[in-house]
Amino acid sequence: MFETIGIIGTGNMGRAIAMGLVRSGLIEGKQLILYNIHTEKAQRLADETGAAVVDSAAGLVQQSQAVILAVKPFIMPGVLKDIYQAVTPDKVMISIAAGLTLQRLADAMPAGTKIVRVMPNTPSMVGEGMAALCFNEAVTDDEKDDSVAIFRSFGKAEVVEERLIDAVCGLSGSGPAFVYMFIEALADAGVREGMFRPMAYTFAAQTVLGAAKMVLETGEHPGKLKDDVCSPGGTTIEAVRVLEESGFRAAAMNAVIASAEKNKNL
Repeated sequence: MFETIGIIGTGNMGRAIAMGLVRSGLIEGKQLILYNIHTEKAQRLADETGAAVVDSAAGLVQQSQAVILAVKPFIMPGVLKDIYQAVTPDKVMISIAAGLTLQRLADAMPAGTKIVRVMPNTPSMVGEGMAALCFNEAVTDDEKDDSVAIFRSFGKAEVVEERLIDAVCGLSGSGPAFVYMFIEALADAGVREGMFRPMAYTFAAQTVLGAAKMVLETGEHPGKLKDDVCSPGGTTIEAVRVLEESGFRAAAMNAVIASAEKNKNL
């Protein structure tokens, strides 16, 4: 594993990564270095993880073997300009910014820079993230393994071809928002039928969690698992009919596609 890991940006994703790394035991807090333009935000996270805080992005790069660029795409050009002189061929630069390709990142860094592009998601904050990684040709096999291990420390992570990153953005990057909307809708219906709202949210969220776990742990096709719930002439198949009439599947597919297309054009 990388001896030192720096994180530039300590917002939701930066925080999730830092907490996941330390909680999993993959690294110790003293191996972690943080920077945020708002120092107090970085310091709060450092107090929880045992990490060190530095006062400049360039300083963080100088002290880190791997650097996670956890900033928004519109902020990234300024950050890359600030750290340009500190980026050397032995550093591994890991970007989680949506829409920024390996080539665009390479164009803004010194020639020969080792670059990893990652699309994580917000459930990383509770140790159930899903991340996709791709690499440029400068990254070694050991560095690829270490990079994947970072994101597996707080969920699941897979190596993909860069051409699939837009699809990943639409599916797992934006997907949590769609699931939250589904949970909210299920709960609203529960309230309509007489449940108190806190209870309805618990029933809805646990139902989604359990169903997802069934897919992952049984290896069964989701359609087969759906069929297992649908008794002949029963309540569930009647509800499935209503979902199909309302364009449920098409709406979900179109949402993923719209997100993927947006990511291509960032």
